[in-house]
Amino acid sequence: MESLQRNLPLVGRVLLSLIFLASGLMKFGDWGGNIAYMNSKGFFLTEVFLAAATVIEIGGALMVMLGWRARLGAAALALFTVVAAFTMHNFWSVTDANMKMFETAMFLKNLTIVGGLLLVVAFGPGPRSLNDK
Repeated sequence: MESLQRNLPLVGRVLLSLIFLASGLMKFGDWGGNIAYMNSKGFFLTEVFLAAATVIEIGGALMVMLGWRARLGAAALALFTVVAAFTMHNFWSVTDANMKMFETAMFLKNLTIVGGLLLVVAFGPGPRSLNDK
């Protein structure tokens, strides 16, 4: 059991971070498409917000994954994810049944991820981290 408690927090941090690291890196592959999608959701200053989102996703993911200032990284990602849930997955305004189901699932997925991030905020990165606290 001690081995699990020593090693599983690292596995958990890596898995929790992967979605943000991948998403942040993928934004570079279709910057224009991301701007168009954000515009369709009513964003303004999309270039600024997209750049900020990319920095938060990649930076926060690396902070949580490595366990360096993981609480700060997790808090930033949690706030980002709550904002993304309410602005990008507003299922309550979707009329198509299939899209409503999809947006509801994405909204709930985001809230679930926020739950995991809040555990990192509350309890820290755990063992096998650069902070190791």
